[in-house]
Order: sequence, then structure tokens, then C-alpha cells
Amino acid sequence: MNGTIPIEGLVKFKITLDPGVWILDDRKIDLLTYFEEEVEQKDELEEYTKAVASHFSREIQEGAAYPPTLKTERKYERQKLITGTFGIPLKPFIENAEPEAEAAELTVQTSDGSHSFSLEEAKTLILAFSKEGKPLTEDGPVHVLFSDGSNRSNPIKHVEKLIIS
Repeated sequence: MNGTIPIEGLVKFKITLDPGVWILDDRKIDLLTYFEEEVEQKDELEEYTKAVASHFSREIQEGAAYPPTLKTERKYERQKLITGTFGIPLKPFIENAEPEAEAAELTVQTSDGSHSFSLEEAKTLILAFSKEGKPLTEDGPVHVLFSDGSNRSNPIKHVEKLIIS
């Protein structure tokens, strides 16, 4: 089995997804908590601006102080990566491929058949790539999940390619 998944069809850029590197991606989501939490749209620029502003304010008031628990926090993050169950939204990959104007649907081609979604619905899908710290090698490389979690117990498996048409 090949560990990569191509996005092809009516796109300006045919791209290849490699789930092996997503563990380091900041866009990854923890699937154990994602479906239980309230999902709210984030304005990344606004969040970044607030974070920088609060950091700047703290440094002005207190000076540049590093928390004594930085090493502990790093160790916790590393442990979380080793044992976590993660996924990543499909939307940025669809947008990076730049679908042609006439493109209307995404087909998930699997070894068992295919599943079709409107392009708008496809942008809400989540690609699960890790379970309990291990890559999905047996029935992967990814599992396709609906954003509402309704197919968590029976995700789309054995994904071979994504075709935009």
C-alpha cells in the first residue's frame, strides 16, 4: 500500500497528501475531544493578533520571563503526540489544489468503491491519520470522517485517491 493520497481531476494543481507528516502540522485536531466540543469558526488573524498583543503587554509589564514549567509542557506535548488520535481538515488541501470553476464534487476512491460529496460538503470532511499514536497502516492511510462525527464508528477506509470533478 502506498502511504500517499493524490488529489486530482478538475484542479489547477495536482497535489499529493502525505499523512506521515501531519503529526507535526498545527492544523491537526484531537479526535478524542473534537466531536464533544462546541465547534466555532476561528478567525486566525484575530487570534494571532490577540496572542501577540497579550504577550507584548506581559513583557512590557513583567519583563521577558520564561515559565519554569516549559520543559514539563514540552514533555506533555510529546507524550500527547505519541499516544493521541488525530485528524486534519480536508478543506485547506482542496483549496490548495485550486478546483476549476466547473468542479462541483469530490469523489473519495477506495479499494472497495467510491463515495461522492459536493465540493462544499467535502470541505467539511476530516481525514483521520493516527489512532492511539500509530499511523493507520492496516486500513488507511487515512479514514474519512464527517465533521459531525456521525460515521466515527464506521469511517470511510482504504482511501486511494481524491478526485475533484
